[in-house]
Amino acid sequence: MTDTWESTAAWNELLSGLGELQAAFLEGDRAVTTETGVVNGYRMLATILGVGLDIYLYPETSRPVWVDTVTPFRRDRRWGGDNTDAAYAFCVFDPERTYRVWGKRNDSAYFSVTVYNEPAPGAWSDKVIGVVNDSDLTFDADGGFSFYLGANKPDGYDGPWIQFTPDTAAALTRDYQADPLTGVPVEWQIECLDEPEPVTRSDAATAQALRSTLAWMRTMFMIVPMTIKERTDSDRLGLGHETPDGVNMVAEPYRVPDFNFGWSATDATYCFGSYDLEPDEALVLTYTPPNSFRFWNFMPWTEYMAGHNAADGKTSLNNHTAVKNSDGSITIVVARTQLAHPNAVTTLDNQRGMLAFRWFLADEVPGKPTVDLVKAADAPVALT
Repeated sequence: MTDTWESTAAWNELLSGLGELQAAFLEGDRAVTTETGVVNGYRMLATILGVGLDIYLYPETSRPVWVDTVTPFRRDRRWGGDNTDAAYAFCVFDPERTYRVWGKRNDSAYFSVTVYNEPAPGAWSDKVIGVVNDSDLTFDADGGFSFYLGANKPDGYDGPWIQFTPDTAAALTRDYQADPLTGVPVEWQIECLDEPEPVTRSDAATAQALRSTLAWMRTMFMIVPMTIKERTDSDRLGLGHETPDGVNMVAEPYRVPDFNFGWSATDATYCFGSYDLEPDEALVLTYTPPNSFRFWNFMPWTEYMAGHNAADGKTSLNNHTAVKNSDGSITIVVARTQLAHPNAVTTLDNQRGMLAFRWFLADEVPGKPTVDLVKAADAPVALT
């Protein structure tokens, strides 16, 4: 019987692949060296297995459902460059169908839907098909909105629209909150305008879904853990992003092109860095925000590009929570513990990882932040 079903073979491939993937953080040049790094590695394996099955095994394109992939409140949804301020949801599409998206904005400071391709089963996106963000929408008195995306624009409709291409695969929602602990998130709904197909669970489709999940996981572990080992190293910290040449520094900020790697947002500007901090050290970053933007945030990640839950501590900043210096600049202090500066954030004792800035709908690319490594006792405690 085990030789009869393709899904059985794919399941065994997945189990074998899970055993192989742990080598990414236990062996070789990228092996982690701390207990926290090892434990976070197994958590990341479990996290992306769950997300992978959610986005490949269970969806049905004619019965669309938004699936939580990043939230500030689930530890099994912290991965791939997440945000403490934001929630992301994922939905798969049939490129020959048409869909309606609607909902209610509630307390969102910025939200969007970005549609992506899939170059091959389980392969990460390398192209943005289209984006609709809240500045494109019209809202009713209660904050309600709706728009369409798909293969065929509905007759008479002239609102926001994303035209599918033959390689269209899925979409991500982004919902950024000034304070996720108190803000009410966007209420997302979606429906397919075409008649649904019969619910099927075939052997071939299940096998493909399991193999896609493993392919997707393997790509994630090509990127993580970050190779942040020695301060003299010049490491390539990730695929598809502009990353720094060394530790305790940042790279140049940049806009995302339509052709990208992964699931970036083309209305975003990014800046990435890395950190390696002893318990008595801190990083002091200073930058000046663009003249105009909708939302920005900053947070440190672990070496697995994962953050923490919103209630764990002050682990992120955004334009609603950060306090400016007298000249309009922003000073941020990063340490393994919570320091006294108004814009201090903590890594929650994580020693190594990345630093991430995002700006949405910025009118210009910000200047590169300055970074200084200091003793925690010498870090600034007040605005300038």
